[in-house]
Amino acid sequence: MEENKVEYNGVGDVKTEEKKKREGRGGSLTSILIALIAGVSAIICFTIITNGLVGYKEADKGGGLTATGSASCDFESDLIVWDGSFYAYEQDSSLAYGTIKRDAEKVRQYLLDNGVTEEEMVFSSVDSRTVYSYEYDEYGNEIREYEDGGEMSQSLRVTSNDVDKVEKVSRDITTLLESGVEFSSYSPSYYCTALDEVKLELIEKATENAKQRIEIIAEQTGCEPGELLTANLGVFQITAKNSGTGEYTYDGAFDTSARDKTATITVRLNYSVE
Repeated sequence: MEENKVEYNGVGDVKTEEKKKREGRGGSLTSILIALIAGVSAIICFTIITNGLVGYKEADKGGGLTATGSASCDFESDLIVWDGSFYAYEQDSSLAYGTIKRDAEKVRQYLLDNGVTEEEMVFSSVDSRTVYSYEYDEYGNEIREYEDGGEMSQSLRVTSNDVDKVEKVSRDITTLLESGVEFSSYSPSYYCTALDEVKLELIEKATENAKQRIEIIAEQTGCEPGELLTANLGVFQITAKNSGTGEYTYDGAFDTSARDKTATITVRLNYSVE
């Protein structure tokens, strides 16, 4: 029988040969695991670095050739919308209603006399409001309130393709005022019924302008544009003619105050580089 040798290290630790063998096998296994972990970590680091370099190279390309083209045109509105209102006050509400009805007929006749047709004018329903008065004592405290008549109001809207005619009517309401009608005239709004056609024409021109800019950039940089990658349409801007670009907004301006307008649109093209 083989004798089991015992080793004494001088500090109270006694190791047998079997124990030393087991420790030796455990140390070998730990070394293998450490080597495997180190290898996997090296692979992961290499992958991250490689992907980073690829991303850097792709970013370094600058995304190809990009240019924004624009187009604008001036046009005249062919539709006008004009609003007005009138009111009547009487201490008796029933009298106020009678007054507003008579004034409405005066306004209608005034419009007819100036070439506005029945189809072009629309009267709203009559709005009524009770008017109250208040009494106060010598100290400014309210003593009572009481009904002090009624106020009636009515509005109208004129919509027409005859812009000149309605413009004249909206500016000259002297006849109505002289007849006793308490009439208020508001600024007309102007629109274009062929706006879709204007948009399509501008999109075509803006796209062509963007292509020309791409060609100039390519020529000056010594590269060749490849296939079209993206095409983005900017917002449609309608401003008063000669008003400048200060009225442009992020989501698109739409001016209705001016008869003569300027429409603008942009197109952004992005091409690959060959």
